[in-house]
Amino acid sequence: MEPPSAPPRGGRAPWQELLLAVSLLTFWNPPTTAQVTVESVPPNATEGKDVLLRVHNLPGDLLGCHWFRGETSLPSHLIASYTVTQGNSSGPAHSGRETIYPNGSLLFQRVTLNDTGYYTLQIVRTNAQVEHVTGQLRVFQELPKPNITSNNSDPVENADSVVLTCEPQTQSTSYLWSVNSKSLPASARLELSLDNRTLTIHRVTRNDTGPYQCETRNPVSADGSDPFTLNVLCDFPFPRITSPVALFCLLQMAGTPPPFPPQTLTTVQGPASGSPATQPLTH
Repeated sequence: MEPPSAPPRGGRAPWQELLLAVSLLTFWNPPTTAQVTVESVPPNATEGKDVLLRVHNLPGDLLGCHWFRGETSLPSHLIASYTVTQGNSSGPAHSGRETIYPNGSLLFQRVTLNDTGYYTLQIVRTNAQVEHVTGQLRVFQELPKPNITSNNSDPVENADSVVLTCEPQTQSTSYLWSVNSKSLPASARLELSLDNRTLTIHRVTRNDTGPYQCETRNPVSADGSDPFTLNVLCDFPFPRITSPVALFCLLQMAGTPPPFPPQTLTTVQGPASGSPATQPLTH
């Protein structure tokens, strides 16, 4: 007779079978279904161009898919549908520029700024399981060439302030300024607006003439303005005589007539009173 702890002849002990089962569970993972995702191609679309909402990992047991505008699957927001049995069909939100493909991807032709936003894909499987995935379109305008305008064409030095504006104003745009082909210096007299579109120069000086340039940028384009130079009027003081002046006449050679009358008058500024004084000159 064999001891009770001995394994059956030609087999494994129960604890060995349990250990084998645990090992199999540890190293074997059941295959998982890849998650469905939506990608915008390109990520940032230019107004007037085409863009694709590409679907990745569409399930093999697909019965149909439906695209909706927005983040919900409201029937009134349905753009287009594809079913295995009936093919393509359009919904109430179809603009005539969208095309759905059998792989679930949705093509937008000649996108507009109003196409920017979220879109929801509804996936229906053959087992009636329904899944929702959201994608996003980002549409930007191709920026025109900017130009600089000034609120004061002839500012006076140390008296006037000038506001330079980068035109035109566009959505989702960053504005950058430079002077003399360099970044703006740190100065208490230079003030940028919150959106950087306007540059105010307080108490302009002759050193503020420029040239200035502004640059506009968004995710799909960038452009710069032509150089802009300020015409700063400098306030030069009017010359005044503030002290006595000695005037001399040159004597002519003998026998030649004098070039001036025998007596002439000149006006000089009085040193004390500041009032003009007329004094005769004699030879």
